[in-house]
Amino acid sequence: MKSKLGLDRALVDRARTSAAKVAEDTQRFIDCHTTVAVERTVCRLLGIDGVNEVGVPLPNVVVDHLCDKDVLDDGAAYRIGAAMAELGLSPQEIAEGIDRGEIDLAALPGKREEEIRAALAPVVEASLARIRGNVAKRQDYLEKFGEKDGPYIYLIVATGNIYEDITQAKAAAKQGADIIAVIRTTGQSLLDFVPYGATTEGFGGTYATQENFRLMRAALDEVGEEQHRYIRLCNYCSGLCMPEIAAMGALERLDVMLNDALYGILFRDINMQRTIIDQYFSRVINSFAGVIINTGEDNYLTTADAYEEAHTVLASQFLNEAFAKCAGLPEEQMGLGHAFEMDPDLPNAFLYELAQAQMAREIFPNAPLKYMPPTKFMTGNIFRGHVQDALFNMVTILTGQKIHLLGMMTEAIHTPFMSDRALAIENAQYIFRTMQDFGSEIEFKEGGIIRSRAAEVLQKAADLLGEIEQMGLFATLEKGVFADIKRPIDGGKGLEGVVRKADGYFNPFIEEMRKEEKA
Repeated sequence: MKSKLGLDRALVDRARTSAAKVAEDTQRFIDCHTTVAVERTVCRLLGIDGVNEVGVPLPNVVVDHLCDKDVLDDGAAYRIGAAMAELGLSPQEIAEGIDRGEIDLAALPGKREEEIRAALAPVVEASLARIRGNVAKRQDYLEKFGEKDGPYIYLIVATGNIYEDITQAKAAAKQGADIIAVIRTTGQSLLDFVPYGATTEGFGGTYATQENFRLMRAALDEVGEEQHRYIRLCNYCSGLCMPEIAAMGALERLDVMLNDALYGILFRDINMQRTIIDQYFSRVINSFAGVIINTGEDNYLTTADAYEEAHTVLASQFLNEAFAKCAGLPEEQMGLGHAFEMDPDLPNAFLYELAQAQMAREIFPNAPLKYMPPTKFMTGNIFRGHVQDALFNMVTILTGQKIHLLGMMTEAIHTPFMSDRALAIENAQYIFRTMQDFGSEIEFKEGGIIRSRAAEVLQKAADLLGEIEQMGLFATLEKGVFADIKRPIDGGKGLEGVVRKADGYFNPFIEEMRKEEKA
């Protein structure tokens, strides 16, 4: 891609190198630790499912048992595999036996690692085969219907009731949506367990459960067949159950996941050690499952000023890219985030937005960038709001953004009606159609506002990443560099779920998924 901004490529390389060093330094910490969520994810991928008579998910039953016996550091795979080799039971039967108080994983005779791995191998392969089958099914649909050129129109449903969500999602797909995001119920990111079954009573969104994923996936496949398009499904792979939800999405063929390395730390006060470890396994799974991740840099701009703090967005994009690469995630699955959130009263705000978006596209040319609409300065004036959304739509098509979360003129008033959504889709489609090749027709003046702004933001981002490289990620988060939010290394939710791995620890899913990625 020829640069329209005349970006200093040496500066881009310096920023990327600093981000890589930060990620590599943090990865050394990740490699020595595991969490209760990581081990519950291993249980789920081994086929452990369901809840006990008081509604506790069986993966939680197993991991709580390992914690109580002080052997979580061995890893769920090691202990369950040893029980399989000794007792000849399936992981599900072992989990049910633990729940009944009949099996104590810490009291069973020791087994050689080769025996344990041999017992686990068929179960691990069955899980991986199911995910591979989902990847193939997605590819079959894309070959059958074709891939869309231009931006994906991304729409949300958030009724709290999965069956109402399905009705809304089908309507949105028929109106023109390419991606349906099921907004997660308020507060689920802070639950240290995954609810079970179909749910109908979420607040501000719908619980992320495996059954809800299955139901929505089937509904979108049905409407996709009617529309002769593949409709992608998105949910939230964040919070205290980040890797578990990634596994559930992989098993039920989700296509897109909100999956930021820092979001939970900054905006949900989840302990930074816990989040950093969990995000690694979640991204390994998403990479293997062909899932596009969406990162959450847009959230910075709802708390900090979008003009003054634009460089922190770019710095975070570099970091998210580096952490994703550590997990083996290809650039084509990195939906790095940003947003159209500058104050409309700022002179030349549109030019600054255009500079930021073009800069992201040039620095991350292979990433399906996720661009978020104006929200912070939406007032309830639907006429001005519709114009703000039109300008946002223009930046998307001019700069080649790929995942376009549609703005709604009724933002700041209520959850959009289907009629609001229809007008928003019509607005976007009109602009995308009539300005389809405009981006390739224009250049930006050397020394002008747009080029100068991009150069300034890049310089500040590179300098900031150099400082983070010297401080380390954890110290940076304690200092409050991102979104003006400070988090202590030993504070927040979930720290008690972090343990250092024992010498014999292994995670067969990370091993096998990374092995196939490198093959």
